Amino acid sequence: MKKTVRQPQQERSIEKKNKIINAGYELFSEVGYYGTNTAEIAKRAGVSTGIVYGYFSDKRDILICVLEIYLDKVIEPLLKMFNKLQTPLNIEDVVPKVIDEVIKIHKRNNKIHEALHALSGSDEAVNTKFIELEDQITLKLSDILVKHGINGENIHEKVHFAMDILQSFAHEYVYDKHDYIDYFVMREMVGNTVINIFKD
Repeated sequence: MKKTVRQPQQERSIEKKNKIINAGYELFSEVGYYGTNTAEIAKRAGVSTGIVYGYFSDKRDILICVLEIYLDKVIEPLLKMFNKLQTPLNIEDVVPKVIDEVIKIHKRNNKIHEALHALSGSDEAVNTKFIELEDQITLKLSDILVKHGINGENIHEKVHFAMDILQSFAHEYVYDKHDYIDYFVMREMVGNTVINIFKD
């Protein structure tokens, strides 16, 4: 039977566990999930392998905690930006800023993003977390936009579709970089498409 992850209560134990998670985050970012082992995580965290196993059953348990940190790093900047929006909302002004922010998020987290997304097709828990992230972003941003006067009809579909387009462009812009693509032109196309989604 799988051991449950121990939740430390004392400050020193919490700090130790967080060091292990942060070490996992760094190593998964640098060499990928499969390129990292528990001993390397322990060494990076400055603890023994035994201490790692005192908090986690295996490397995958660390991965799930790393994923939580990653998801926070992805959603927090977007929510912060949307929470600063003023009414009345000018969607033509907002969309270019959102494109910039989504690109920044992908650039800041590019290595861990690649490592985690590579696992989403084979690890159900990782895939579930990504779906939960999409749900969270869609619902929160929908609420904010409606509060600022954007038409609420089919708002969840609009936001989800817009996020798919922005995510796809950011992937293309940050990771793929085809020589034959004019990314300035593509960015304009993406911006206009997203703006039109929210226009009545």
